[in-house]
Amino acid sequence: MDDTAPVRMKSTLGLTGLTMNAMALIAPGAFLWLTFQIQATTGVTAPSMWIGIVVALLLCLATAVCYAEMAKLYPGTGSSYYFAEQAFLNHEKAWRYARLSKFIVGWGSHVYYWVYPGVMVGVMGILCGYLVGTLWPNFMSASNPGPAFMMLVAVAFAFLVGYIAHRGINGSTSVSIAINVIQISALVLFSVLALGYRINHAPGSIAYQFDSTTSEAYSYEFATQKTVANGQTAETVVRDANGIPKPRLDAAGKPVPYRIAYPAQDEKGNFLTHTSPASVVGFHNLGWAFIQATVAILILVGFESVTAMGGEARNAKRDIPIAVIVSLLVQGLFCYLFEYFAASYFLNSGYTMPSAGASAAPIGDMMIVVGTALFGPGGGRVFMLCEAFTVFLALIGTTLSCMNTGARVTYAMGKDRELHGYFGELHAKNLSPHRAIWILAAISAVIGCVAVMMPFGDAGAPTDAAIKALPPGFWSSFGYTTHDSMAALPSSLLTMTLASNFGTFLLYGLSCIICLVAYHKHPKFSLVRHLLIPVFGLLANLACMAFYLIGPFMGYGTKMEPLLALGIASVWAVYGGIYFIRASKVSGRTTLVAARTEAV
Repeated sequence: MDDTAPVRMKSTLGLTGLTMNAMALIAPGAFLWLTFQIQATTGVTAPSMWIGIVVALLLCLATAVCYAEMAKLYPGTGSSYYFAEQAFLNHEKAWRYARLSKFIVGWGSHVYYWVYPGVMVGVMGILCGYLVGTLWPNFMSASNPGPAFMMLVAVAFAFLVGYIAHRGINGSTSVSIAINVIQISALVLFSVLALGYRINHAPGSIAYQFDSTTSEAYSYEFATQKTVANGQTAETVVRDANGIPKPRLDAAGKPVPYRIAYPAQDEKGNFLTHTSPASVVGFHNLGWAFIQATVAILILVGFESVTAMGGEARNAKRDIPIAVIVSLLVQGLFCYLFEYFAASYFLNSGYTMPSAGASAAPIGDMMIVVGTALFGPGGGRVFMLCEAFTVFLALIGTTLSCMNTGARVTYAMGKDRELHGYFGELHAKNLSPHRAIWILAAISAVIGCVAVMMPFGDAGAPTDAAIKALPPGFWSSFGYTTHDSMAALPSSLLTMTLASNFGTFLLYGLSCIICLVAYHKHPKFSLVRHLLIPVFGLLANLACMAFYLIGPFMGYGTKMEPLLALGIASVWAVYGGIYFIRASKVSGRTTLVAARTEAV
């Protein structure tokens, strides 16, 4: 064997492998668990949660068509970064801008590809904190886990996924296939049970209410008493020595059964539940739908990931375009719309939208309620733990898939010397871009720690009573102060989510422009696929980006998180411009291409 021969990727992936890798990144098992809480705390826009996903789905479908069409022309490694170079080099007049365009696209895509895995490892920290709190409530609160504990999990998880990605794409694909089958089956089961619970519990019937302190559901009214905290009087639940809520007793001394209701709002006008299926799917407010879409985009991204695997596909021109569209339709159109409808319609007086916003895992809470109703006391927790295991697997799949994609974009830029050549090398045995993977794992660990530093800030701040009830200790309560001080701070998880999503809108908008360039005066030009759809996708992405700035000032959402996300993206853009100018001077390369070369 010639040791001096260049190390190249092997073409091993078929249509199934490519589709499953993309589906793993659009993981409904992970994101229903993750984003329901984030969307519940996004200002007053929670009633438009489901329709916000529809808006985001339309945007993604338009962008997916652009990716699929470009993959037909330019199969290769690098996704939009590679497409940008090839599209401009093939253009009759714009070829001089090939280098500049590919750098802008590649650099901008890192706001998405480098931040997104960090958000996911942060979510794994929250999930593990929730599970530990459920199993050992005296050590950790399930609803409000300790930031220090979540940071520890985030760091460990980042490097575990980095190790799996380092082993190579074939092992990653096998993991993705298994995870997809398991998570979809589990989430469909939960959705059916949640719908059954709502249908079988008419207003006034005996049902269950959830208690966040014990993470259990009870079929009786809680006894309450008035307490004073920070000069304010509030109703608090009376508990026994084990922390279990005591029942309110009737005149005969028997527990008063809990009777369910579906109120639309509380006395202050805060949204509580959907009174009908039409309310779940309704717009309520167009601005609310757009704000929800800026969060919901997180659950739908990933369909484009397979376009970075052209070097590992057996028939890239045929299979990658199909994988892009199929992965989005299965996960987005079927799984997400069905699951979000079920979870939103489930909301009731025993578990309202504010309850979801104040919990680390509202879907887990819902699972406990429906599980208790189906299997009896204690059965709800077992059901939730079984479902949570599938969420754990889904988080591995989505983080792994994004890390694989992001590392390959970084690898492509390193190979082209747009980034340091250190990133542009493959592992001699595993044929993976190992250096880019390990750097991304380290970045993900840092971002994950930032994401869980203050996940319950702003609208998700716990009450003073909930903070007081937290188990004492560094791992369980360090970082929790008072309700007012936490409410004055931005939610770190929402901030990093919006930063990742802004990178997504930026990348998708640029990709729509690239599609327009690629098919301009091309023999295979189609008015619908290559002009109308890309223009719609571009405008939709720009509209969502604009809502980061104008939405909060129109009273549609919180102000701190979107403006911080814009700040992160702006700093990255400025640094990118400085880096490009300096790197060009050092290497002696010109900003514009001096001589046209044949595109690959």
